[in-house]
Amino acid sequence: MLKIITRSFSALCALLILLFVAAAWYFSGQLLQPGRAPCNQDHYVFCTTPAQIGLPFESLELKTADGLRLSGWYIPGRLQGAGIVMVHGRGATRHEALRDAIALGEAGFPMLLIDLRNSGDSEASFNSMGFHEQKDVQAAVEYLQNRGKDRIGVVGYSMGASTSIMAMADNPLIKAGWFDSGFTDLDTIILDRGALDYGLPRNALFSGMVRFFYELRGDLETEGWTPVAVIASIAPRPVFIVHGTADSDVPVAHGRALYEAAKQPKTYWEIPGGEHTRAWQADPKLSAQLIQQFFLQALMPETLQQ
Repeated sequence: MLKIITRSFSALCALLILLFVAAAWYFSGQLLQPGRAPCNQDHYVFCTTPAQIGLPFESLELKTADGLRLSGWYIPGRLQGAGIVMVHGRGATRHEALRDAIALGEAGFPMLLIDLRNSGDSEASFNSMGFHEQKDVQAAVEYLQNRGKDRIGVVGYSMGASTSIMAMADNPLIKAGWFDSGFTDLDTIILDRGALDYGLPRNALFSGMVRFFYELRGDLETEGWTPVAVIASIAPRPVFIVHGTADSDVPVAHGRALYEAAKQPKTYWEIPGGEHTRAWQADPKLSAQLIQQFFLQALMPETLQQ
């Protein structure tokens, strides 16, 4: 009888371990290949082109440092020397940025809206939660620089915000950053997403196993890929952090932690009841006012004195 109990217990333990490993393998695959979702009008509002919001544009393609082709829209503006790169989140497309492009276009900013790798019309690859997507942001910055822009800002949403934090910390050419609903670090967001999406256990062993499979399958080295650890190094360049208290994709604790870690000059806009990357929907007028003021002050302060 004891042998039967022992064998049954051993079999149960083996099954639980197998399920644990299988869950980590599955979730790592979901991170790598989130799928190319169509533009969600309920979320992103504008799902055609910048012409829909009254902005002229040209379609273009960029090459990243590792040879991938990116698609984008360049929107010209009257402010000479300035330019803003707009970076969407995981599973989204450049359409995500059109809501904020209205206000920035009214202020006169040239903009470059890109589809990150493996998103929209850009070349197929895999999602690295920002690790390789930094190269996409850097390619966009280089494009603006080649068009004579030396006052460059970045707007990032969700994973695009975290990616842009890392890119800005690495590239002094980026003079100001607006980060909407970004996450602090890979391990924490793995735990949060696993729990929120699949009811998976919130423990370091599980997140470590997911990360191991993620790096193995994607040939990644994500050690040190921690936006919350590098955001302080951006100073004295200004950052503006946005997060909603009802964010069910990236909990508001991430936004608060990023703000705490950042150094002055920094601004934090926490939106009561605000959902993930929906600051514009929460208050279109205030959102437009804040993003215009932030980038005019950071990139074109002389225009505010006229």
